[in-house]
Amino acid sequence: MVATPLPGGSEPLPDDVAPARLRRRVLQVVALLGVLLLAVALAPGLGEVRDRIAHADPGWLVLAVALEALSCISYAVMFRPVFCNHMSRRTSWEISWAELGVGSLVPASGAGGLALGAWILRRGGMPAERIARRSVAFFLIKSSVNFVAVAVVGVLMAAGVGPHRSPFLTVLPAALSVLVIVGVLLLPRLGHGMEPGPDASKLMRAATATRRAVVGGTAEAVRLLRTGDPRILGGAIGYWAFDNAVLWATFRAFGVVLPLTIVLMGYLIGQLGGLLPLPGGVGGIDGGLIGTFVVFGAPAAATAAAVLAYRVILFWLPLIGGAVAFASLRRELADPERPDLCAPRIAA
Repeated sequence: MVATPLPGGSEPLPDDVAPARLRRRVLQVVALLGVLLLAVALAPGLGEVRDRIAHADPGWLVLAVALEALSCISYAVMFRPVFCNHMSRRTSWEISWAELGVGSLVPASGAGGLALGAWILRRGGMPAERIARRSVAFFLIKSSVNFVAVAVVGVLMAAGVGPHRSPFLTVLPAALSVLVIVGVLLLPRLGHGMEPGPDASKLMRAATATRRAVVGGTAEAVRLLRTGDPRILGGAIGYWAFDNAVLWATFRAFGVVLPLTIVLMGYLIGQLGGLLPLPGGVGGIDGGLIGTFVVFGAPAAATAAAVLAYRVILFWLPLIGGAVAFASLRRELADPERPDLCAPRIAA
């Protein structure tokens, strides 16, 4: 992988999260968002969407921004106890906000942000195997809240709680979520596999390392949850809940009150569009959310306006906070005297 060196001559920054590439991604996402806004502003047949946007309630939009800030803060709260309790709070907040900033630009549900965090922790002396294991654990804990919620909400909706929807929109997502949860919990049973021989190819070695990281990370996630640290579970729930609440608030800004069950179900199914390899997930997440909420019965014009507002907030707030944090980290990581990256007590 091509890499970009940092001041100080130490391990270079991976090219995937190099400043030049991230700047290009910012321009790409801004351009895509601009195209969406122009389409809404000029395209025929979208007059109702434009009318909704023109009459938006600014108070609800301000609340949506505040809720997204709380979601980002929850992510930062969760970061330190998962990766290193000995790390200073300042550094853990800078790394986590930098991850969020990259995550707003790179698709794959935040995995790009974790790659940046892994590089920073590696510079601080944390062993690569531990970083991989804890990164998988962090991702699984953060993501599992959504699947558990859909399983619970789907069963409740099928039992008559909230608006009536067909089993295809309630029982099926719940069942799939349960299967995903069970499958993840069974991953450690695969074991770490055999050690690759001296003549093994790079692909085989990479596959073995990935298997060990996933298996070890899954077991690590369970172990971390069993510690009962409120910052881990509370941060994961807060990250998910406040982000859901942003969608709820943007719908309210455009005059639509959605039942909580619909918001929760629409959020997970719609977010699957973020797995598409699009800059910032623009187009994938938007289309997934709009389509899902319309299927669940939300009015199309209000849904388009609400999702567009949600995506603008979801892009800009983490990006601005992440840019500030990343700039600080780049300056300070070049200082060999910086003592707080967890290296001295990493084995503890």
